[in-house]
Amino acid sequence: MNMRNTPWPVFGLLSATLLLSGCFNEPEEKNTSHHDGRIKLAMLQPPRSGLTPLSDDAFKLSRWSTAETLVVLDKLGEAQPALAAKWQPIDDKSWRFELRPNVHFHDNTTLNAATVVNSLTVAATASPKPRILDGVQLTVTADGDNAVIVSTAKADPLLPQRLSSPQLAILSTQAYGKNGVVNPVNTGSGPFVLRSVNGTSSAALDRFDGYWGEKAQASGIDASFVSDGAARAAALRTGTADIVEAIPVSQAPLLDQSLVHEVPMPRTNTLYLNTRHGVMQDPTMRAAVRDAINRQQLVDNVYEKRADIAQGLLGPALPWAAELRQPVATPVKAGTPAGATITLATFSDRAELPEVAVYLAQQLTAAGFNVKQVVREYAQIESDALEGKFDAFILSRATVLDSGDPVAYLYSDFACEGSFNIAQLCRPEIDEALQKAATIPAGEARRQAIMRAENLILASDAAIPMLHERVIQGENAQVRGALRDPRERTLINAATHIAADVK
Repeated sequence: MNMRNTPWPVFGLLSATLLLSGCFNEPEEKNTSHHDGRIKLAMLQPPRSGLTPLSDDAFKLSRWSTAETLVVLDKLGEAQPALAAKWQPIDDKSWRFELRPNVHFHDNTTLNAATVVNSLTVAATASPKPRILDGVQLTVTADGDNAVIVSTAKADPLLPQRLSSPQLAILSTQAYGKNGVVNPVNTGSGPFVLRSVNGTSSAALDRFDGYWGEKAQASGIDASFVSDGAARAAALRTGTADIVEAIPVSQAPLLDQSLVHEVPMPRTNTLYLNTRHGVMQDPTMRAAVRDAINRQQLVDNVYEKRADIAQGLLGPALPWAAELRQPVATPVKAGTPAGATITLATFSDRAELPEVAVYLAQQLTAAGFNVKQVVREYAQIESDALEGKFDAFILSRATVLDSGDPVAYLYSDFACEGSFNIAQLCRPEIDEALQKAATIPAGEARRQAIMRAENLILASDAAIPMLHERVIQGENAQVRGALRDPRERTLINAATHIAADVK
């Protein structure tokens, strides 16, 4: 996989490798007292890069509401004001962003154009760049003290959405040191100030009374990094954590179900079929695979009913997709496999995928195929998958990048020149549809164009969407206002707090 073009969440729920370091070793007895009003948070992954916003650690900063961006995204993926109060295009390559007045950073410096120019220029010239800027040449200049002009080398109708990426957070100038080091401690602008970081074990945040917006109701956040899923579940069960990230499917049935909340993810478990080599060159054989798959069996048996059956590539985390989706007009009729031998492959880094492969092999065998299975670690199977050495490949794939838009994913996976085209698909009509969608500004017209492209991809049977994954979030009964965000950008905001009395 081209990891520069692929969101880290391809491994998001399984990549932490630290052993449990005793963060939640208290005896299992109920502990629900919160006299200090602080929120205790158990997170899946420790910081990988010292909490620099230029890395995936940026998503921790945004989930803690300590670092902020110029804009944020709403449920439809449209840009809304944050540190920028308003914006407008100057031409097809430049946008003017007017800054929100009276914003103070945690070090008591003030937001101004120079601060924004500094933050975005550091990001744009970093090596490696934040993934949202892959292939994007971005420059930022001040327009007076309270506005900036952001320009790109090529027309980019999604520029405001790009600037919502947590990796493009605006920090005070004091955050930026030598040799590309960025330190978010006491340098953000959100309702919580990051006070300290204890390596890969914990972090502490306090309420920021100088916040420009609604003041935080909680007095602070105590975050611990707990890679062991059973330990995170135990922390919720005993009350030693108020909010818990990514409870494993296997642990969820052991918990009080009123504390368990399932959040649809912009992630689809898809079977990619090789359209260029072997048995799956034949559209009728791809149709036979399409008709043989029992999605309900996968959801029930592998994901223990904590996933959604896929009707398309884009799932319920993008609420507009189902409303705009049209049936494939003339689906290809299935042929007869007659014992045709196919190789079905996947990787072991995500624990569910080898089990999915077992069920799929059974289903395809019942349909008349002779199925051989290959399962390796991802790093050892990626190149073979991209070179088209398998007839079918199971992948759990994030369907939106940091812009909140799926066009880049669709182009990467299904365009002739796509960098992640496991299906080896090349159809001029699909390329044309994707290129058209890419030129349309964010909004209803772009969404309609995206769904027209999805329809053409589904008609090819080059990719068979099977299910959409969910992440399981745990919340103590005393928690109020925790955010359940499919994009995993937000979790605790100013309104999140611990109720004083719960009976």
